[in-house]
Amino acid sequence: MNKEVRVRFAPSPTGPLHIGGVRTALYNYLFAKKNGGKFLLRIEDTDQTRFVPGAEEYIKESLDWLGITPDESPWNPGSVGPYRQSERKADYMQYALDLIEKGHAYYAFDTAEELEAMRERLTAARVVTPQYNSITRTQMKNSLTLPEEEVKARLESGEPYVIRVKVPRKEEVRLNDLIRGWVMVHSSTLDDKVLMKSDGMPTYHLANIVDDHLMGITHVIRGEEWLPSAPLHVLLYRFFGWEDTMPEFAHLPLLLKPDGNGKLSKRDGDKLGFPVFPINWKNKETGETAAGFREQGYLPDAFLNFLAFLGWNPGDDREIFSKEELVEAFSIDRIGKSGTRFDIAKAKWFNEQYLRTESNAALAAFIIEDAKADGIALDQAKAEAIASLTKERCTFPADMWNDNKFIAIAPASFDEQVASKKWNEEAVKVLLNYATSLEGYSGNFDASTAKTMLESSAEAEGIKLGKVMQAVRLAVTGAGAGPDLMEIFAILGVTEVAKRIRYALATLTVVG
Repeated sequence: MNKEVRVRFAPSPTGPLHIGGVRTALYNYLFAKKNGGKFLLRIEDTDQTRFVPGAEEYIKESLDWLGITPDESPWNPGSVGPYRQSERKADYMQYALDLIEKGHAYYAFDTAEELEAMRERLTAARVVTPQYNSITRTQMKNSLTLPEEEVKARLESGEPYVIRVKVPRKEEVRLNDLIRGWVMVHSSTLDDKVLMKSDGMPTYHLANIVDDHLMGITHVIRGEEWLPSAPLHVLLYRFFGWEDTMPEFAHLPLLLKPDGNGKLSKRDGDKLGFPVFPINWKNKETGETAAGFREQGYLPDAFLNFLAFLGWNPGDDREIFSKEELVEAFSIDRIGKSGTRFDIAKAKWFNEQYLRTESNAALAAFIIEDAKADGIALDQAKAEAIASLTKERCTFPADMWNDNKFIAIAPASFDEQVASKKWNEEAVKVLLNYATSLEGYSGNFDASTAKTMLESSAEAEGIKLGKVMQAVRLAVTGAGAGPDLMEIFAILGVTEVAKRIRYALATLTVVG
């Protein structure tokens, strides 16, 4: 590529950021970094009626959590700002007026009632899609049908109006999408979209074209839902005379429900028990909340890896990629055209893989914090030992503490099902011997020593260790299954293990 690659992610601050939007941001980021370019964030806030306080900060925090921080943004501006569309409000009108002067746009004075009457007439005439277009505009109240003097008078009087694009009646509009190949649309299927609203704010169609041009955007990578608008945008580039600098387009496949039947929505996540937003959200005005992947325990790198594979593949069987490796492997031609089913089980799998390779020191911070919430103070060494012991069996960081609290909190009760089957006279004999041995031991107590002493206790009673092993675990942990028992003993220490065994011996009733 001869010129610097510049891509943008342009969300609207209308609520929490859907993971489909996060994936769009990720693909833009990966493409920019792969090609030595820049990744921009632009806030598209022209629709003030839908603006939600806090949404802009939510977008920033989400991207920061995932480490896909833009090179330029409202918080880190470059030389092509402003990076909020509302701050460029005065400029958009000049571009709309330029199109009017060139004969590619016009003023429209139709009221809401007149527009509704037009739609009713067209519906009665069995028009499938009623539109304000090259045919119907001849019957409406606009600067193409009204005398020039009347148009001037209406404008001077302050009468409300919009500015519409003038779509040619018979023309083929083509674009070469980087994912879908050549797309052709006949202009007769397009309507004369509003470019400037009556409140003086631009619509998406005008604002994003102007902004992309002024910001030097070379590639527009966005969701499939914008594909129907792409032909109009191609026309606008031509009308402005910007064909030579028109960006290349790539429209990403939809994220689908787990069953593949339709686009993934918040309702689907609520119904099936998983989030569809990167981090927790709370509407400051309504109090409405939504769960996020971060708060449910997903690691950012694992989540990124998972997202990257929702529509893209590297061309081989490899699945685990660091962010840097994703940058190196990424290419648009490996993005599929078809929608991708959202698989929460796969998201959990990625999290498990990353959890297992995370350092014990880093995971200890999660354990210490979770233990603190339960009123338990753990030091770094003990937390790291718990991380080492448990991370191979966990999906989320919180599991390391929640599923293994017995390491720090002695069980007050025991698994009744296990006790009813395994707490027998043989188990009691071995445990009595073992407790006595532990209470008299003063040397180094590690996993190997703990096992040797237990084996000796079973041998002294003439009982095979395998027959009582589950009862031993029950006595110390309260459960019949869990992480390596001897490693647990090493973490607990000889005194605590002996104390727990004595409590179990005094509490449980022998069966059989």
